Amino acid sequence: MAYRMIDMAHYKRRAHFDYFRSLAYPYVGTTVSVDVTELLSYCKRQQRSFYLTFLHAAALAADSVPELRQRIRGAGIIEYSECPTSHVELLPDGAYCYCTLHHHLPLDEYYARAEEARKSCAHNGITEDSDAESQYFISTLPWLHYSALIQPVAGGDESNPRITWGKYEANEKGRVLMPVSILAHHALADGLQIARFYSNLDAEIQRFQTLL
Repeated sequence: MAYRMIDMAHYKRRAHFDYFRSLAYPYVGTTVSVDVTELLSYCKRQQRSFYLTFLHAAALAADSVPELRQRIRGAGIIEYSECPTSHVELLPDGAYCYCTLHHHLPLDEYYARAEEARKSCAHNGITEDSDAESQYFISTLPWLHYSALIQPVAGGDESNPRITWGKYEANEKGRVLMPVSILAHHALADGLQIARFYSNLDAEIQRFQTLL
């Protein structure tokens, strides 16, 4: 994947970068109830996978925030032009494997690529591919409509954002809400960037209203 080096001499968050890298747990994240009503309606009408469609929307939303495309490398920062996803696929025996997808594709092509990847990723287990540094790590808890989530991380300078979502449920107004969590390295991203991710995600979901 293409990337550029950040000029640390002129990096405006240099003090924040150094401080948060010094912490034992340098991560920041939140969980937000996201309205997926239009997205779910689109998937039902088009008979598309909600999981893959939401994955596509979440990845595009993350890619629209430069800080979420950044990774710590050595004493500096690199910024990828785009980041693929490494998501979990549930296997028949209840275990799961990792599956890599690139999302800057038209939806029809994306679905086709996703189905091909699903067929082959079972053989890979939980081994990440050679581009793991660039990826967003994606998982889901479709059995739980949760309000908070603690995610495992390697610690230190491991700086891949993690995006997770749970079970969607209709509220008293008939809107369908789903908990969506994101975790990022605080040396690279703050609350402002996390808020932008959710704003971008809402915009990606609303695009599907025009397709209904």
